[in-house]
Amino acid sequence: MTDKTSKPVAVVTGAAGDIGAAIAAHLSHSHRVAAVDIDLEALKGTVSSLSQGGTDITPFRCDLTDAADLKRLGEAVRQIGQVDTLINNAGAAASLTLHQMTTETLASDVALNLEAALNCFKTFEQDLIGSGSGTVVNIASVNGLAAFGHPAYSAAKAGLIHATRAIAVEYGKYGIRANAVAPGTVKTQAWKIRQEANPDVFEEALSWYPFKTLPEPSDIAEAVAFLVSPSARCITGVCLPVDSGLTAGSPALPRTFTQSSDFDGL
Repeated sequence: MTDKTSKPVAVVTGAAGDIGAAIAAHLSHSHRVAAVDIDLEALKGTVSSLSQGGTDITPFRCDLTDAADLKRLGEAVRQIGQVDTLINNAGAAASLTLHQMTTETLASDVALNLEAALNCFKTFEQDLIGSGSGTVVNIASVNGLAAFGHPAYSAAKAGLIHATRAIAVEYGKYGIRANAVAPGTVKTQAWKIRQEANPDVFEEALSWYPFKTLPEPSDIAEAVAFLVSPSARCITGVCLPVDSGLTAGSPALPRTFTQSSDFDGL
């Protein structure tokens, strides 16, 4: 068993993906990282790449929607140290519209994007309390703040934002802080694959964003690292958009509204 007097443990779910890997890499400077994903081969590749810099990151395969698997995860992670940080990053969207949504895709969206995060929190609840200064960061989405498609996924992310506030309110007395980060369009591999099919996909996306630069996975990781750090010691219960201004408002108004001669007010 590893010496538990060493650095505390941060659990990062969805760690095989671009955002999860960036978060794991960033937190590895202050924590031992338990990197969790359902795709073990992809996760091992990610951890191998990140560990070349001497970081302490351990891969754990887990289906976060399976209660027995979550229990096994909790037992395994406790073997490497004291958990004081949980990053619920795993997520995916199944259906683009309500018309396309089925009973199965709704259940899938809610199970992974909301239920898994809450169940993961409950799995490590006593560890976070026992640390005396636990932190939880839930990776939500701008979809949880406004309507941008993927309605079932969006409803689950809105629920995750509310759950974040509930954790902050109920567990603050135990020294636990809980916050959310809501990314907009992030330049992940999934979006780069879309770019291969449509070279203009990022330019099209940027038309909605006031700040004409899309975040990289590292920008999400920086926000998470700040919320976990002592610099944010009195910040809890908030949802921080990292969205290049999208939730502030979009400049992509109809052309008639962008010409002063035609503008009579909204």
